[in-house]
Amino acid sequence: MPSFMFFMDVIWWILIISLAGPIIGSAIGVLTPSSKIFMYNMLSFAAGVMLTISFLELIPHSIEVSSIALAVIGIIIGTLVMYMIDRLLPHIHPELCSQEQGCHLKKTAVYLIIGIFIHNFPEGMAIAAGMVEGTKLSLMIAIAIAIHDIPEGICTSAPYYQCTKKRLKSFLISASTAVPTILGFLIARYFFQYLTPGLLGVIIAATAGIMIYISADELIPASCSMNTNHSTIFSFVIGILFVILLGLI
Repeated sequence: MPSFMFFMDVIWWILIISLAGPIIGSAIGVLTPSSKIFMYNMLSFAAGVMLTISFLELIPHSIEVSSIALAVIGIIIGTLVMYMIDRLLPHIHPELCSQEQGCHLKKTAVYLIIGIFIHNFPEGMAIAAGMVEGTKLSLMIAIAIAIHDIPEGICTSAPYYQCTKKRLKSFLISASTAVPTILGFLIARYFFQYLTPGLLGVIIAATAGIMIYISADELIPASCSMNTNHSTIFSFVIGILFVILLGLI
């Protein structure tokens, strides 16, 4: 019974952390101007965490429960899923708080919110995939994704507030992008218990592919887009060490 209670406590913490990123970012976007250097360092730290988890935890575990071939297939699937979502849906590049498709500000803000809303569903599934190996890995993935979601929250709530001047409405609409993360986590966590080892290995590797794509396509380019006196490099390294040191606990 105590171990079950601890497990449930961890799940609640995972859900709280998953909600925190979009909520914090949305609040910052409507309440105060944010420091770009701080945003870049958060993105770099998240990239370090995501890549380290992918290469040291998820991919080896995928190979262990399935095979090298299935792990490769999973990585390709995860990468292609994020690529197709990026191609089909509007998304942002937080380094400039700008949109990929130009249009009027309010329409653009709505497009960005919709894009991030759908982007966040596979991120929730990635958090659930971490639970296959243990709650600690799932917590680390949740933290990395939450940190990555803060700049996105800023870049969606701020322009919507700028054109509507409705602070609460802008915050609530932007913060609602946390909902698909929770749904993705809950749905994936339910179905993972019914999967065969081979399919589970593919999904774990696909999770790694998703996080590698996010890091390479968005986080690292964003964190290197401005002269920050190399501080983002140290943030990246700190993200790597964060995962390694947590693995010793």
